[in-house]
Amino acid sequence: MTKQHFVLNAEIRTDLGRSASRCLRRNEKIPAVIYGAGKEPVSITLDHNKILHALEHEAFYSSILEIKIGAKTEKAVLKDLQRHAYKPKIAHVDFLRVDGNVEIHMHVPLHFIGECPAVKTGGVMNHLVNEVEVVCLPGNLPEYIEVDISGLQLDHTIHLSQLALPKGVKLAELAHDNDAGVVNVHIPRALKAEDDQAGAPTAPAVPTVKDTEEPSDSAKK
Repeated sequence: MTKQHFVLNAEIRTDLGRSASRCLRRNEKIPAVIYGAGKEPVSITLDHNKILHALEHEAFYSSILEIKIGAKTEKAVLKDLQRHAYKPKIAHVDFLRVDGNVEIHMHVPLHFIGECPAVKTGGVMNHLVNEVEVVCLPGNLPEYIEVDISGLQLDHTIHLSQLALPKGVKLAELAHDNDAGVVNVHIPRALKAEDDQAGAPTAPAVPTVKDTEEPSDSAKK
Protein backbone atom coordinates (compact mmCIF):
# COMPACT_ATOMS: atom_id res chain seq x y z
CA MET A 1 0.00 0.00 0.00
CA THR A 2 1.68 3.22 -1.20
CA LYS A 3 0.69 6.14 0.97
CA GLN A 4 -0.01 9.58 -0.43
CA HIS A 5 1.91 12.44 1.14
CA PHE A 6 0.05 15.65 1.90
CA VAL A 7 1.85 18.88 2.81
CA LEU A 8 -0.10 22.04 3.68
CA ASN A 9 1.43 25.49 3.91
CA ALA A 10 -0.12 27.63 6.63
CA GLU A 11 0.33 31.03 8.26
CA ILE A 12 -0.23 32.10 11.85
CA ARG A 13 -3.53 33.94 12.29
CA THR A 14 -3.55 36.70 14.86
CA ASP A 15 -6.64 38.60 13.77
CA LEU A 16 -9.48 36.51 15.19
CA GLY A 17 -13.26 36.86 15.24
CA ARG A 18 -16.12 36.52 12.75
CA SER A 19 -15.34 39.70 10.86
CA ALA A 20 -11.72 38.65 10.35
CA SER A 21 -12.81 35.17 9.25
CA ARG A 22 -15.22 36.61 6.68
CA CYS A 23 -12.43 38.79 5.33
CA LEU A 24 -10.18 35.76 4.97
CA ARG A 25 -12.83 33.84 3.06
CA ARG A 26 -13.35 36.73 0.67
CA ASN A 27 -9.64 36.51 -0.10
CA GLU A 28 -9.75 32.76 -0.78
CA LYS A 29 -8.27 31.88 2.61
CA ILE A 30 -9.60 29.46 5.22
CA PRO A 31 -9.47 29.98 8.99
CA ALA A 32 -8.27 26.87 10.78
CA VAL A 33 -6.93 25.66 14.11
CA ILE A 34 -4.43 22.99 15.10
CA TYR A 35 -4.53 21.59 18.65
CA GLY A 36 -3.76 18.55 20.78
CA ALA A 37 -0.68 16.55 21.85
CA GLY A 38 -0.43 18.56 25.05
CA LYS A 39 0.32 21.82 23.24
CA GLU A 40 -1.53 25.10 22.99
CA PRO A 41 -4.00 25.53 20.10
CA VAL A 42 -2.69 27.63 17.22
CA SER A 43 -4.96 29.57 14.86
CA ILE A 44 -3.78 29.40 11.25
CA THR A 45 -4.89 30.26 7.73
CA LEU A 46 -4.74 28.04 4.64
CA ASP A 47 -5.18 28.53 0.91
CA HIS A 48 -8.80 27.65 0.11
CA ASN A 49 -8.28 26.22 -3.37
CA LYS A 50 -5.40 23.99 -2.28
CA ILE A 51 -7.46 22.55 0.56
CA LEU A 52 -10.43 22.05 -1.77
CA HIS A 53 -8.18 20.16 -4.18
CA ALA A 54 -6.72 18.01 -1.38
CA LEU A 55 -10.22 17.07 -0.22
CA GLU A 56 -10.87 15.44 -3.59
CA HIS A 57 -8.51 12.65 -2.50
CA GLU A 58 -10.05 10.01 -0.27
CA ALA A 59 -6.69 9.46 1.44
CA PHE A 60 -6.66 13.04 2.75
CA TYR A 61 -9.28 12.13 5.35
CA SER A 62 -7.25 9.24 6.80
CA SER A 63 -3.63 10.36 6.47
CA ILE A 64 -1.03 11.97 8.67
CA LEU A 65 -0.74 15.47 7.25
CA GLU A 66 2.29 17.74 7.39
CA ILE A 67 1.36 21.33 8.16
CA LYS A 68 4.17 23.81 7.59
CA ILE A 69 3.86 26.97 9.68
CA GLY A 70 6.82 29.11 8.77
CA ALA A 71 9.98 27.12 9.52
CA LYS A 72 8.08 24.68 11.75
CA THR A 73 6.26 21.52 10.65
CA GLU A 74 3.42 19.94 12.61
CA LYS A 75 2.04 16.46 12.02
CA ALA A 76 -1.71 16.22 12.35
CA VAL A 77 -4.89 14.56 11.12
CA LEU A 78 -8.07 16.14 9.84
CA LYS A 79 -10.47 16.26 12.78
CA ASP A 80 -13.38 18.42 11.64
CA LEU A 81 -14.46 20.21 8.50
CA GLN A 82 -17.14 22.88 8.12
CA ARG A 83 -18.56 23.52 4.67
CA HIS A 84 -20.70 26.37 3.40
CA ALA A 85 -24.41 25.59 3.54
CA TYR A 86 -24.91 25.64 -0.24
CA LYS A 87 -21.73 26.90 -1.94
CA PRO A 88 -18.75 24.64 -2.78
CA LYS A 89 -16.71 26.44 -0.14
CA ILE A 90 -14.86 25.37 3.00
CA ALA A 91 -15.64 27.54 6.02
CA HIS A 92 -13.29 26.20 8.72
CA VAL A 93 -10.92 23.28 9.36
CA ASP A 94 -9.79 21.63 12.62
CA PHE A 95 -6.56 19.63 12.79
CA LEU A 96 -5.50 17.35 15.65
CA ARG A 97 -1.77 17.04 16.33
CA VAL A 98 -0.41 13.53 16.64
CA ASP A 99 2.31 12.13 18.85
CA GLY A 100 4.27 9.30 17.25
CA ASN A 101 4.22 7.38 20.55
CA VAL A 102 0.50 7.74 21.30
CA GLU A 103 -2.23 5.67 19.64
CA ILE A 104 -4.93 7.49 17.72
CA HIS A 105 -8.50 6.58 16.79
CA MET A 106 -9.34 7.21 13.14
CA HIS A 107 -12.03 6.19 10.67
CA VAL A 108 -10.63 4.70 7.49
CA PRO A 109 -12.55 3.59 4.37
CA LEU A 110 -13.02 0.01 3.21
CA HIS A 111 -12.03 -1.01 -0.31
CA PHE A 112 -13.87 -4.07 -1.60
CA ILE A 113 -11.71 -6.12 -3.97
CA GLY A 114 -12.29 -9.24 -6.07
CA GLU A 115 -15.39 -10.65 -7.71
CA CYS A 116 -18.05 -12.36 -5.66
CA PRO A 117 -19.12 -15.64 -7.36
CA ALA A 118 -22.53 -15.57 -5.67
CA VAL A 119 -23.45 -12.36 -7.50
CA LYS A 120 -23.11 -14.16 -10.84
CA THR A 121 -25.76 -16.65 -9.74
CA GLY A 122 -28.33 -14.01 -8.80
CA GLY A 123 -27.17 -12.94 -5.35
CA VAL A 124 -27.28 -9.30 -4.30
CA MET A 125 -24.40 -7.87 -2.30
CA ASN A 126 -25.07 -5.61 0.68
CA HIS A 127 -22.30 -3.33 1.96
CA LEU A 128 -23.20 -3.05 5.64
CA VAL A 129 -20.40 -0.56 6.46
CA ASN A 130 -18.10 1.53 4.27
CA GLU A 131 -15.57 2.54 6.90
CA VAL A 132 -14.20 1.29 10.22
CA GLU A 133 -12.63 2.89 13.26
CA VAL A 134 -9.02 1.81 13.76
CA VAL A 135 -6.68 2.21 16.72
CA CYS A 136 -2.96 2.45 16.00
CA LEU A 137 0.18 4.55 16.28
CA PRO A 138 0.29 7.39 13.74
CA GLY A 139 3.06 5.68 11.79
CA ASN A 140 0.86 2.61 11.24
CA LEU A 141 -2.27 4.46 10.10
CA PRO A 142 -3.57 2.88 6.86
CA GLU A 143 -5.28 4.95 4.17
CA TYR A 144 -7.82 2.16 3.73
CA ILE A 145 -8.46 -1.50 4.53
CA GLU A 146 -9.13 -4.06 1.83
CA VAL A 147 -12.02 -6.52 2.01
CA ASP A 148 -11.59 -9.53 -0.30
CA ILE A 149 -15.05 -10.68 -1.46
CA SER A 150 -13.82 -13.29 -3.95
CA GLY A 151 -14.62 -16.11 -1.52
CA LEU A 152 -17.97 -14.78 -0.28
CA GLN A 153 -20.66 -17.42 -0.77
CA LEU A 154 -24.42 -17.05 -1.00
CA ASP A 155 -26.12 -16.33 2.35
CA HIS A 156 -22.76 -15.69 4.03
CA THR A 157 -21.34 -12.59 5.75
CA ILE A 158 -17.82 -11.25 6.19
CA HIS A 159 -17.33 -9.96 9.75
CA LEU A 160 -14.88 -7.46 11.23
CA SER A 161 -12.82 -10.27 12.76
CA GLN A 162 -12.20 -11.68 9.26
CA LEU A 163 -10.57 -8.54 7.88
CA ALA A 164 -6.86 -8.63 7.10
CA LEU A 165 -5.41 -5.74 9.10
CA PRO A 166 -2.03 -4.11 8.56
CA LYS A 167 0.60 -4.65 11.25
CA GLY A 168 -0.01 -2.65 14.41
CA VAL A 169 -3.64 -1.85 13.56
CA LYS A 170 -6.64 -2.84 15.70
CA LEU A 171 -10.36 -2.36 15.24
CA ALA A 172 -12.12 -0.36 17.93
CA GLU A 173 -15.36 -2.37 17.65
CA LEU A 174 -13.61 -5.67 18.33
CA ALA A 175 -12.21 -4.23 21.56
CA HIS A 176 -15.86 -3.97 22.67
CA ASP A 177 -16.71 -7.51 21.46
CA ASN A 178 -18.77 -6.16 18.58
CA ASP A 179 -17.94 -8.42 15.64
CA ALA A 180 -20.31 -6.68 13.26
CA GLY A 181 -20.94 -7.71 9.68
CA VAL A 182 -19.16 -5.84 6.90
CA VAL A 183 -20.70 -7.27 3.72
CA ASN A 184 -23.06 -10.11 2.84
CA VAL A 185 -24.79 -11.56 -0.19
CA HIS A 186 -28.33 -12.94 -0.42
CA ILE A 187 -30.98 -13.84 -2.97
CA PRO A 188 -33.52 -10.98 -3.19
CA ARG A 189 -36.69 -11.73 -1.22
CA ALA A 190 -38.93 -11.41 -4.27
CA LEU A 191 -36.91 -13.96 -6.23
CA LYS A 192 -36.71 -16.27 -3.23
CA ALA A 193 -40.48 -16.12 -2.79
CA GLU A 194 -40.96 -16.99 -6.49
CA ASP A 195 -38.56 -19.92 -6.17
CA ASP A 196 -40.37 -21.17 -3.07
CA GLN A 197 -43.71 -20.98 -4.87
CA ALA A 198 -42.31 -22.73 -7.93
CA GLY A 199 -40.91 -25.55 -5.81
CA ALA A 200 -44.00 -26.02 -3.65
CA PRO A 201 -46.08 -29.20 -4.37
CA THR A 202 -49.25 -28.54 -6.32
CA ALA A 203 -52.47 -29.56 -4.60
CA PRO A 204 -54.50 -32.18 -6.58
CA ALA A 205 -57.43 -30.78 -8.49
CA VAL A 206 -60.79 -31.41 -6.87
CA PRO A 207 -63.38 -32.54 -9.43
CA THR A 208 -66.36 -30.25 -9.69
CA VAL A 209 -69.70 -31.96 -9.05
CA LYS A 210 -72.62 -30.41 -10.88
CA ASP A 211 -75.73 -29.87 -8.85
CA THR A 212 -78.68 -31.95 -10.00
CA GLU A 213 -82.25 -30.78 -9.72
CA GLU A 214 -84.45 -32.52 -7.21
CA PRO A 215 -87.10 -34.44 -9.18
CA SER A 216 -90.59 -33.02 -8.94
CA ASP A 217 -93.39 -34.90 -7.17
CA SER A 218 -95.01 -35.71 -10.50
CA ALA A 219 -91.84 -37.19 -11.83
CA LYS A 220 -91.50 -39.40 -8.78
CA LYS A 221 -94.89 -40.82 -9.50
